Amino acid sequence: MNDLNEWGETTDFCFTVSTLKRLWNTSGKACFLILQEMGKPHLLCILPYCKKHQMLGKLFNWGKKKSETTEGPDIFFGRYSDNNKPLAKVNRWTDADNLFKEKKFPESIDAFFDYLRDDSVQNVVYERNGAEGRFEFYQGSKIVRGTFDQSAIKAEVTLARMPQPSVPVMRRLLEMNFNLYYSRFAMDNDRLCMRFDSDTVAASPSKLYYGLKELATKGDKQDDLLIQDFATLETTDNEHITTIPDAEKEVKYAYLQKWIGETLETIGPLDADKFSGAIAYLLLGLIYRIDYMIAPEGKLLNELEKITGIYFKKDERPVTEKNRDMVEELKKLLAMPKEQVFSYLFRSRYTFAIVAPQVYKTVSEAIHAANQNMVWYRDNNYPAIANQITEYGISYCQYSYSLPKAITELFHLYMMVNYPEYFVLLGYKTAYYDPHRKQFVQQGIIDKIKEIQNRWRDKYPNMDFKTQNLRFDSLVNFNLTFTNEMEFLNMEPK
Repeated sequence: MNDLNEWGETTDFCFTVSTLKRLWNTSGKACFLILQEMGKPHLLCILPYCKKHQMLGKLFNWGKKKSETTEGPDIFFGRYSDNNKPLAKVNRWTDADNLFKEKKFPESIDAFFDYLRDDSVQNVVYERNGAEGRFEFYQGSKIVRGTFDQSAIKAEVTLARMPQPSVPVMRRLLEMNFNLYYSRFAMDNDRLCMRFDSDTVAASPSKLYYGLKELATKGDKQDDLLIQDFATLETTDNEHITTIPDAEKEVKYAYLQKWIGETLETIGPLDADKFSGAIAYLLLGLIYRIDYMIAPEGKLLNELEKITGIYFKKDERPVTEKNRDMVEELKKLLAMPKEQVFSYLFRSRYTFAIVAPQVYKTVSEAIHAANQNMVWYRDNNYPAIANQITEYGISYCQYSYSLPKAITELFHLYMMVNYPEYFVLLGYKTAYYDPHRKQFVQQGIIDKIKEIQNRWRDKYPNMDFKTQNLRFDSLVNFNLTFTNEMEFLNMEPK
């Protein structure tokens, strides 16, 4: 590039991802932005921050949106959790249940879909005229559509088109039907679909919830797997998927490569037997970080789930063998062409979590176990491994359970502290930690924790994160004290 004096006193910077350095201005905010990829693998052109950075807004989709916070752009992280409802929404479930018991079925259905609607993402469309009505809601790459009247409620989701009959496809669907409790696979001319129905008088809120959840979550997963496994099938009914800016995809692809490469580089010199536990922590923590930070969909998401399945499969294989197999699968992800990765980076709306809520004691125990296991690595001068083990404890919960939104917000802050460069490159305005100076924005972190607690005080009145217990002398000690506070939170809802 030529010298760009109009952007301020600048010089041009080009760094590979592996040597990308953090630049800071006097206010402690990042002073660079990704402008474009330069044509070489993982080579990024970095442009210093200046007053005219707004000109890049269109590239990154940084314009103000209704759902945007003051911290950064409207970017979705991690898996959707339906364990995030404010008290008023929770009360609508009680309304739905009481109305059903009173045999006021249309009003019960009203309250149920009001409970189901997440106002922050507008995931549910619902209308009723008398005893009849229609609804539709989003689940990833699929839309569930349904109707109801005095006699029945029906819903279906389109999976794919099958222009020509296929015996292998039909055999697969027939086998999967045996694992369904509420729904079933069906054919409508050349359209593969799943269906759920119930008599209105039997459609209690619980039956509706679990029936529609099975329909939605299985449909969202199976459409990708079926199209991936059978070339005769065609994608359909996914026009609602929202594309994300190419600049965001560039950052996510770059860090997918960076994080996998760094992890493989870290475990390379380690003794596979003596450090088998640490290696497993590093590999699984990497998967959970990619899942949350990059939020892939489709085949890439399925590949991540397959890698975790290697470790948690109940067999007699030693951890060293499982680690080896996980490494091989990660190398395949590392070699996946950029264009293919880009196709799995899009934005979807969800209604149901694909994992279930857990009592908070389960979350506390996972955090506690990881923090206990990190102590040896901290005390024996392996701070990077210690940090990753601490991250594993809470990221495992974020990946495996439908967490309360308050906990996810604390986890998000934790990740912003640990990966500030990534968030700044995505357009976030605040960097809570400078990894080169090893300095924290202490008051900013404390203020953010208090803001989260205040926002959820009505639902979790006894939630008390003791910020005075945080340590800011090192990243290892910060991570340990932060997650310790998360471990002992009282998340009993009102």
